[in-house]
Amino acid sequence: VQLQASGGGLVQAGGSLRLSCAASGRSFSGHIMSWFRQAPEKQRELVAGITSGGSTKYADSVEDRFTVSRHNGKNMVYLQMNSLKPEDTAVYYCAASQSSRVLNSARLYEYWGQGTLVTVSS
Repeated sequence: VQLQASGGGLVQAGGSLRLSCAASGRSFSGHIMSWFRQAPEKQRELVAGITSGGSTKYADSVEDRFTVSRHNGKNMVYLQMNSLKPEDTAVYYCAASQSSRVLNSARLYEYWGQGTLVTVSS
């Protein structure tokens, strides 16, 4: 079972990036899929999550700028990030949980990707 995150990079403030997470080894269509991020010397925090039915949840700091989506048939989850700010700089991780709702706590997710670095310059 593997989650592979990609799409990170260096972007100027105000720019956009799209992160992708490919799941393999099993179907995650029934799982919660979420994106977390961790900046240096900070705790890992939930950015956005999506249920199997498409309900979403966002951190207040990214509401109206980020959009999470999923394609169950392809076992993929995406994070479209617009209007990026320097404070969005972090390593972004995708994660999966068998919970029925999006969970804020990272320790409640069973599966994790390796992370992709997003750097936003001012």
